[in-house]
Amino acid sequence: MSSALARYESFLIKNVSTISSLESTLRSITWILPGRFRDAELASEALSATLNVMSMYHDTLLAQFVQNDPKYKALIPPSLHTRYTRAWSDKDWRYKWAARTLQLVRFTELLIEMGLRRKVSVRNRWRGIVLLELVKAVLRLLLLKITRRPLLTPPIPEREIDPSALPPDSDTSSPTLAPSSPPASLPSTPEHLKNNHVQLPLHPLLTPPPPTQEPLPVEDFLLPKALTTSSVKAPTALVHPLTSPKDWLAEIIYILRPLVYAIMLSKDRKTNRPLTTVLFLELLSRHLRRVPGRSGSLERSEYANRDRDMLWYLLRGSIWQTYTRPKVQAFAARTARVPLLNIFSAFIRDWIPLIDEYHYYTAP
Repeated sequence: MSSALARYESFLIKNVSTISSLESTLRSITWILPGRFRDAELASEALSATLNVMSMYHDTLLAQFVQNDPKYKALIPPSLHTRYTRAWSDKDWRYKWAARTLQLVRFTELLIEMGLRRKVSVRNRWRGIVLLELVKAVLRLLLLKITRRPLLTPPIPEREIDPSALPPDSDTSSPTLAPSSPPASLPSTPEHLKNNHVQLPLHPLLTPPPPTQEPLPVEDFLLPKALTTSSVKAPTALVHPLTSPKDWLAEIIYILRPLVYAIMLSKDRKTNRPLTTVLFLELLSRHLRRVPGRSGSLERSEYANRDRDMLWYLLRGSIWQTYTRPKVQAFAARTARVPLLNIFSAFIRDWIPLIDEYHYYTAP
């Protein structure tokens, strides 16, 4: 088993570009599967969950390989998010495994809900959803206790490895395999090409055109290359610790609101109380959270993502039923016979029932 795993790791490293393209293609297919055949949404989500889990495994292997290979030099420096999450993963094993477990639950939660919907009663299905949210809340509180800083989404490093910057195939080896044999010598130059040093004149069509604009000022060239305060900070200091009770309260409310929403929905799905309660908690957390300083670009980016995620409330509860859904259905009906747009309208009609039936398509 270990030998087969080692061969797979070696194959991954030597074909990382092809595997990345295949993952992207298959992930695009999952968006168009729902509505194509019976239980197509289950097949789509099973494929999506498998791809996400495999991608997380591949990212771990590539990160280990890059870390152990002195020949690898990244063309672009890692993002602040990658530096921060990788530093915490390397610093504390509890953070690493809690973050990975949290991502694993998030990758499979919708698939689990689909299985529960087909196998158990509605009451037990909601019990399963509440249990999943309880597990996620405990893991997030553990991450909060470890870092004492606002949580980032996702809590693990994202893939930022350029396949073209990896060493050649003959020099690469799996992290679990012995180093490969030294590369063979390059073929010698043929005799009839050794003295071929006379350059042919350039054809007019191959001559680069003259510049049409003035060169950029030296300041515009150097400014993006200048170091910032975030570039020289320690990775774990890119987000400042929570200090005041108000900061802690804001983060705890933000972590617990999906659990509160699931518990209220499991008991009452006919009124607006679950939606109004979770929206109130969202706004309260936003009001209580601190304003990041000038050097807190990573924290500002996280808060901006949280603010954008509030648009998902248009697809939840009574807002979806009374406002958003009629408008979406009207748009789909108007564009059903318009060339090209009818493809998009059919896509919308296939996804509307899924938003009605499954919690995790739009869950906070």
